[in-house]
Amino acid sequence: MPPIVRLAAALVVLSSCAGAQASAPQAADLLITGGEIHDGSGAPGMVGDVVIAGDRVVAVGSGAGRPYAPARTIDATGRIVAPGFIDPHTHPYTYIRSDDPRVRRNAPWQYQGVTTIAHGVDGGGSADVGRDGEAFTRAGVGTNLVPYVGFGPVRRAVLGDAARAPTPAELRRMRALVAQGMCEGAAGFSTGLFYAPQSFSSRAEVVALAREAAIRGGIYDTHQRDESSYDIGLLASTREALSIGREAGLPVHIAHLKALGKDVHGMAPALVRLVERARARGQRVSADQYPWLASGTSITAALLPRWAVDGGNDALRERLQDPPRRERIRAAMRGNLQRRGGADALLLISADQPWTGRTLAAMAAAWKLDPVDAALRIIGHGIDHPDRDGGSVASFNMDEDDVRLLMRQPWMVTSSDGNDGHPRQYASFPLKYQRYVRELGVLRLEEFIHRSTALTARILGVQQRGELRPGFFADVVVFDPQRFMPHADYLDPRALSSGIALLVVNGRIAIEDDVQTDVLAGRVLRHSPPAGTCP
Repeated sequence: MPPIVRLAAALVVLSSCAGAQASAPQAADLLITGGEIHDGSGAPGMVGDVVIAGDRVVAVGSGAGRPYAPARTIDATGRIVAPGFIDPHTHPYTYIRSDDPRVRRNAPWQYQGVTTIAHGVDGGGSADVGRDGEAFTRAGVGTNLVPYVGFGPVRRAVLGDAARAPTPAELRRMRALVAQGMCEGAAGFSTGLFYAPQSFSSRAEVVALAREAAIRGGIYDTHQRDESSYDIGLLASTREALSIGREAGLPVHIAHLKALGKDVHGMAPALVRLVERARARGQRVSADQYPWLASGTSITAALLPRWAVDGGNDALRERLQDPPRRERIRAAMRGNLQRRGGADALLLISADQPWTGRTLAAMAAAWKLDPVDAALRIIGHGIDHPDRDGGSVASFNMDEDDVRLLMRQPWMVTSSDGNDGHPRQYASFPLKYQRYVRELGVLRLEEFIHRSTALTARILGVQQRGELRPGFFADVVVFDPQRFMPHADYLDPRALSSGIALLVVNGRIAIEDDVQTDVLAGRVLRHSPPAGTCP
C-alpha cells in the first residue's frame, strides 16, 4: 500500500476511534428529564433535563441528558423543576436541634421545597457560631443552614437584661463576640431591636457592632425596632435600619417587612419609597416577606411595655406584684392591645396549653377576666415556666393591599419566619405560589422562583446555590403545579404541604412523591471573610 494510502487509512481509523470515544456515555447519578425547568435566574421556563453527578449539577437544558448514562432517571413531565428554595428567615430549633434524626430532617421546610434556611434571626443567633455549626454537622440535618451571629446573645453575655448603655470596655467585648461569630462563618449580624434586651440599645451601639460584620464581608439583618406605632414608629424605624447600614458600611436586609397594626395600614407605599431612595443612592437594601396576614410573636412582646421587662423575668415579676407599677403596665398593655386590633385579633397558638387555638377574647370570657388580665395570667405562666412556650400568638394585623404592594418589589424575597404554632412554619412557600401566583397573579411563576432562590442566595452571600447551573450544588425541587399547596392553617398549623415530587439536597434525594427519605444531607454553609480580617 502506498504511503499516502496508508496515512489516509490511519486517519480514518483514528477518526472513528475519536468519534466512538466522544459518543461514549458519561456517568451520572441522576437525570431529571422532561420537566419545565426554571433555573432561578428569573428567565421563563423551558422543557429539558437536569443532570446530577455527586453533589453537583453537571448539565441543564434541552437534550442535556443525552451524553449521560445516569444511575437513575426520573420523568418530570408536567412538573416544575427549580432550584431548592432558600428561606432567609426561620425559627427552626425545635427541629434542627432535636435528638431524633427523623425530626432533624426538618420536614416543615422540606415539604415546602426548601433546601436551605438561614437561622439565628431577630438577633437570636448564637454568639458561638463555630460550636453550633460543629454540632449540626456531627448530628446531621435535612436542610442546609446559614447562620447569623445574633445581637441578643451578644448583649446578654455582656450586659444581661439591663436597660443601659455599655461602657467602652463592654462595647469592646461585644464587638469581639460579633467578630468571632463572623470569623466562625456567620453570614452577618442579626438584630431584633423590637425585643428586650436588644430594644435597650442605641443606634450608635448597633452601628459599632455592625461594623464588625462589615469588615468581614457580612450583611446586617434586622427585625427593625418598630413595625407599627409602639416606639419610634414604622417609618422612623425603617430610616434607622437604613442609616445603620450606611454608617456601618454593609448591606441592609429588613426581615419580614410589613405595616403591622391598624395605625400604620396603608404605609407600604411610603416604605417602598424609603427603600427605593436608598437603593438609588447606591445602598444595598433588600427585604423578605411571608404571605400571611397574621404575624407571630409572643404575647409578652406584643403587649408588655419594654420598660416592664428591664432586668428579665425576676424584675418583671416584682413589678407585677407592686400595685402602682402593675397598673402602669396594664394601662400600657391596653394601648398595645388596641394597636394589635383587640383581643379578638390575637389567636393563642402555643402547643399543648389550655388556651391553644382560642383567641385572647375567648379566654378572657372563659376566665371572666378583662382581656389585659387574661394576658397577664398567660404571661405569668411563662414567668413560672420559662422552659415552655406558653405565650405565642398569631396577631391578625396586616392589610392585604400592603402585602401585595411589598410583594411586587424586585428587592423582596420569600420567607416563612416559621415559628412553632404558626402555619407559616409549614406552608409559606406553597401558599405564596397558590394564592399570589396562581390565583391572584401578583407574581409570575419565574418571579416567584427567582425571589425564592437565586436572589435570596445573592442577598445571603451563599455561593453556587440558588440556580440550576453546571457546577452549582445540586439542591433541586420538582413540584406538581396542580398539587403544590398548603394544608396548614391557624387551627391546624402543623399540616404538611403537598405536591413535592422530588427534593434533592446536595445531590441526595430527601423527598420522593411526597414521602421523606431518611437522608440528612444538609450542610452548614459558612461565610468566608476576606483575607486578613480574621486571626
